[in-house]
Amino acid sequence: MKQYDYYGRLTESLKQAADHSRGDKSRVRVSVRELKIPEYTAGDVRSLRSSLNLSQRGFAYAMGVSTRTVESWEIGRNTPNGSARNLLYLFIQNSTLVEQLIERQ
Repeated sequence: MKQYDYYGRLTESLKQAADHSRGDKSRVRVSVRELKIPEYTAGDVRSLRSSLNLSQRGFAYAMGVSTRTVESWEIGRNTPNGSARNLLYLFIQNSTLVEQLIERQ
């Protein structure tokens, strides 16, 4: 039966951690955790936009969509999906992201 080299493996792990802390990401293994992004209703979109104190045009700019798309979301004709849902989730989690995407006059 082959003996497992605990010391060697631990030493190698520590070297990799030290390299990573110095900025070397070449030997890093990344784990991806899938988040459950909720469905957003017309009211959710309106409420978020209002809490950010943005016009539909400003909100559309921050979202990277047209003003008509925001209008459609807010009246319930369409719902945000894909990347738009992810971005809404991020805006709700950290509203300062919006400030980084737009310049207020």
